[in-house]
Amino acid sequence: MDFYIMQEVFNMKAIEWAYNTMPKTDDKQLPVMALEEVKKARAFHESFPQYTTTPLAKLDRMASYLGLGQVYVKDESYRFGLNAFKVLGGSFAMARYIAKETGRDVSELPYSVLTSDALREEFGQATFFTATDGNHGRGVAWAANKLRQKAVVHMPKGTTQTRLLNIQKEGAQVDITDMNYDDCVRLAAKEAAETPRGVVVQDTAWDGYEEIPAWIMQGYGTMAMEADEQLAAYGCDRPTHVFIQAGVGSLAGAVQGYFANRFPENPPKVVVVEADLAACLYKGAKVGDGSIQIVDGDMQTIMAGLACGEPNTISWDILKNHVDTFVSAPDWVAAKGMRMLSAPIKGDPQVVSGESGAAPFGVLACIMTMDEYKELREHLRLDENSKVLLFSTEGDTDPERYKNIVWEGKER
Repeated sequence: MDFYIMQEVFNMKAIEWAYNTMPKTDDKQLPVMALEEVKKARAFHESFPQYTTTPLAKLDRMASYLGLGQVYVKDESYRFGLNAFKVLGGSFAMARYIAKETGRDVSELPYSVLTSDALREEFGQATFFTATDGNHGRGVAWAANKLRQKAVVHMPKGTTQTRLLNIQKEGAQVDITDMNYDDCVRLAAKEAAETPRGVVVQDTAWDGYEEIPAWIMQGYGTMAMEADEQLAAYGCDRPTHVFIQAGVGSLAGAVQGYFANRFPENPPKVVVVEADLAACLYKGAKVGDGSIQIVDGDMQTIMAGLACGEPNTISWDILKNHVDTFVSAPDWVAAKGMRMLSAPIKGDPQVVSGESGAAPFGVLACIMTMDEYKELREHLRLDENSKVLLFSTEGDTDPERYKNIVWEGKER
C-alpha cells in the first residue's frame, strides 16, 4: 500500500507514514549537493578558528537492544559552541554571497580574509534578514557578527524568550512576531527588498529565490561529509539507512543529496521525519503525484525547528527522487527520543538532543520496539544487519523545556 495510518494507541496520536511512489523527475537539483561543492563548504568551515569536527556517537548497546547491527548519532550540540548545526548553512551562504559580490570564488575567502579590514573596505556592509525558530537565526547572527555584517531576525509566535535572548547575545536585531514561520519568512523577504543591501538568508526556496537556499544546503553538507568520514573510521563503509528530520526540507535534501552522490550505485535507504503538525513533505508523498503540499496554521509542536509548512522547492525535487519513506511524528515520539538518548544503556555515550534533534531517533526506536509499526520495519528491512545513521541537529537549545521533558516527564 502507498501509505499506512495507525489507529491511536493508548490515547496517543500514532506515527503515520507514506512510502515514496511519486513519479521521478530529471533530478536536475541533485548536482547542488555534488561532492566537489560540499568540499568547498567543508574547507570554508575548517578555516574558522572555532571549527572542530562534532562527535559521532556509536551506540552499540542501544543497537543491540533495538535489534539493529549498528546505530550512529551525529551530535551537533558541539557545533561552534552554538548547540546546533544551523550555522553551517547561514555562514556558507553569506560567504558565497560576498564572494559573488566581489567577483571571487568562495575558496578565495577563508575566515581570515572575510574578517579582514581589506575586505570590509572593499565589500562594505550588508544586512542579512532571516526568519527562524531560533537555531538558524542564532547561526546567522553569529556568522554576521564574526564576519562584521548586520543581521535582522524575525521569530514566529510561540518562540521562547530563551531562544530570543540567545540571538540578541550575538548582536542581531531580533523580535518575536504574532505570525507563523512561513509568514515570518515573507516579512523578512519584504524588509530585505526595502533595505539597501538587504539580503534574505533563508533555507526555504521558492521560484526566484533558489541560489541562497542552495548555498545553505551545501553548507549543511559539511555535517554529512564529516559523518561519512567518521563512519569509515569506525569501519563502516556506508550506512544502510539514514533517518533525517525535516522542516522545509533543506537539511533532509542536503543529507539525501550528499549520500545519493556519494553512493550512486548503492545508496542508503533514507527516511524523512517531520513533526505531524507541519508534515508538508509527508502530505506531498501521501498525495503521490509529486506536487508540493502546504500546511498552514500555528503548528504548535515541541519540535520548533521542524514547524515549517512550505517545502523548499530545490530539496523537494531531490527528496521525491530518492527518499524511501516519509514519516509524520507526534510530539511524544520526539520526547521519547530525547529521553532515550539522554539516558543511554550503560557503556554507550550520552547524547543531549533537543526536540527537533531527537525526533528521528524516537521514530527509529518506535519502529523497532512496537508491533504497531512492524509493517514499516519490514518494508525498510531494518534488522540485525542494519547500520543506521541519525543526526541530532540540536542540543538543549531551550534548557527549561529540555528539563521539563527529560527530567520531569512533561509533554513540553
